[in-house]
Amino acid sequence: MGPDLYYTKHVFCCTNERSTGHPRGCCKHKGSEGLRNYMKERAKQLGLAGVRVNAAGCLDRCELGPTLVIYPEGVWYTAASKADIDEILRIHLLEGGRVQRLLLTVEQKDLRPEQRRQPAE
Repeated sequence: MGPDLYYTKHVFCCTNERSTGHPRGCCKHKGSEGLRNYMKERAKQLGLAGVRVNAAGCLDRCELGPTLVIYPEGVWYTAASKADIDEILRIHLLEGGRVQRLLLTVEQKDLRPEQRRQPAE
């Protein structure tokens, strides 16, 4: 048996910035900082005890961003809007499920059609 977890869930949101025009793009230019801030505030409002939302440097999935990963499960998501963040908070962090349409697979290099959309805000 391993050590007790300080946080039951730890969310790392990429907020890395690359130069404008970089071929891989970057999460920051896709609005990741605002989305991370929103997620952090909403998690607090929802009373998600034991959940920590942090900014992360490059998670190396730039083309799929904004990206985030939730540990200890190691589940990766793309999230482009506050609605996406709300869905991840509700389904993954509150209910223990997975948001299938936003999940990133290990081998994924491009967004799937259902993941390609403009942010709502």
